[in-house]
Amino acid sequence: MHFPNDLNLDTGSPHLVAQIQTSESHALIISSTACMRAPCDDAVIRSGSTGSPCRPGAGPWILAATILASSMVFIDGTVVNVALPALQSSFHATVVSVQWVIESYGLFLAALMLVGGALGDHFGRRRIFLLGVGIFAAASAACGLSTGISQLVIARCVQGLGAALLVPGSLAIISASFDQKSRGQAIGTWSGFTAITTALGPVLGGLLIEHASWHWIFFINLPLAAVVAAISLWHIPETRAARASTIDWMGALTVTIGLGGVVYGFLESASLGWSHPLVVGSLIIGVGCLVGFGFIEARIISPMVSLTLFKSRAFSGANLLTLLLYAALGIFFFLFPLNLIQVQGYSATAAGAAALPMIVLVFLLSRWSGGLVARYGARAPLIIGPLIAAAGFILFAVPALGGSYWEAFFPAFVVLGLGMAVSVAPLTTIVMNSVDQDEVGTASGINNAVARVAGVLAIAILGIVVEKVFSSSLTHSMASLGLSPAIVREIQANQIKLAGLELPSSLDATTATTMRAAISAAFVFAFRVVMLICAGLSVASSVVAWLVIPPAAKRPSAAAD
Repeated sequence: MHFPNDLNLDTGSPHLVAQIQTSESHALIISSTACMRAPCDDAVIRSGSTGSPCRPGAGPWILAATILASSMVFIDGTVVNVALPALQSSFHATVVSVQWVIESYGLFLAALMLVGGALGDHFGRRRIFLLGVGIFAAASAACGLSTGISQLVIARCVQGLGAALLVPGSLAIISASFDQKSRGQAIGTWSGFTAITTALGPVLGGLLIEHASWHWIFFINLPLAAVVAAISLWHIPETRAARASTIDWMGALTVTIGLGGVVYGFLESASLGWSHPLVVGSLIIGVGCLVGFGFIEARIISPMVSLTLFKSRAFSGANLLTLLLYAALGIFFFLFPLNLIQVQGYSATAAGAAALPMIVLVFLLSRWSGGLVARYGARAPLIIGPLIAAAGFILFAVPALGGSYWEAFFPAFVVLGLGMAVSVAPLTTIVMNSVDQDEVGTASGINNAVARVAGVLAIAILGIVVEKVFSSSLTHSMASLGLSPAIVREIQANQIKLAGLELPSSLDATTATTMRAAISAAFVFAFRVVMLICAGLSVASSVVAWLVIPPAAKRPSAAAD
């Protein structure tokens, strides 16, 4: 989370800070950009007062409201992946369109979350928290009522905006409402419950999709939001930062346009072509805005992203490692449900439950992985963990069509989960220890944003690879079937739907069966190629750790600690 860097940490002693870091950073779950929760998602909480302004007996109500609100955001980041095949079938959409359903939410959440905490400190944490809940609920209703893919994408953009206000406010309210003695336990409770609810989100979503409709994965947020609002108005006190910094509106606008331009250019290139004026123009505007964002942050008094932190070699290396590793996770969790449901024939419920072994493994090994940092430092686990994750991605590239889950995918999830369990605690530690104590909030916010941006960019960029490899493989298969030129052109015109491609009605039953098998084989081939790319990204992140992360990076204030 990010809260303005001119506030003082209110988490007590350095030992309490370390305790909070350990308890929170290890709760890995699939997040909003279809990847796992960012390593510094809730590592450090900032507060403007040292007291506990909540009245006696309000603590459990405050925890209930913040847990329910955060769970809505995290569940919507996981459950939509399982719904992608249903959305594609319902709207007869291309893979680019369903990519936008994921990307629009993740883009606004990643770009504006750094501002969300600052708004709460400035205007009141409960007020901004409730505003986020209201926006998120209204957008959820709009998502559920959508009758077209464009309506759904617009509603998902608004959902991302609400989430960017809601999530930072959850932990800021906890930090401001509990005293130093009880704050660590409260944050640990929040982390545990949100991890459980988020892990179960895809299973619940699968049940709703299978037995009701995909619309209900959004409608379910409405009663939860009503409960959160009622509890918040009745039990949560209003708090503000004692010295809130000015809000970097220009930086927020620039980075949002920049990410949006780059994502639009890469996504739409699959259907419009690289030479299309919209694709070229959006890429130029996007890259220009991202470059301009750097200049703005270097000159503004209260920047959204403090570029001075990147003078630390360890901090820069940790964020590069995060970008590579979480890019791999982002594209994986986008493609895997499509593979299971559209190609392997899994139900939505089974697909939602497929990743549970990985989540459970990471949860159970969290304390053990924290011990690795204490014993060996952060560098060795950050070299070994991504290599184990790379082996997991390679295992995902092995299965073809058919085969049981326990033989084809369970071993890969175990290996990938072990790799992430080894990686995340050291990654959080190196981010926190590479900056001064009064900058850890900003550092964790930046690392969080990098992880979410990694998933957004990976889906946009590697989605092109999936489409090209799929098209090439399917074209090669059609060449041996003796199809008429008109049929070939019709199929090629719809290849952007990938495994959701609808065959021409004029095909006879035998040819249609053969073509359906060819489509599945082409998707599996494209999935394998991307899994090997994911393995390469993981190896690259290990190399970054080996070259950049020092053997024992410490904060500049470590001697005083």
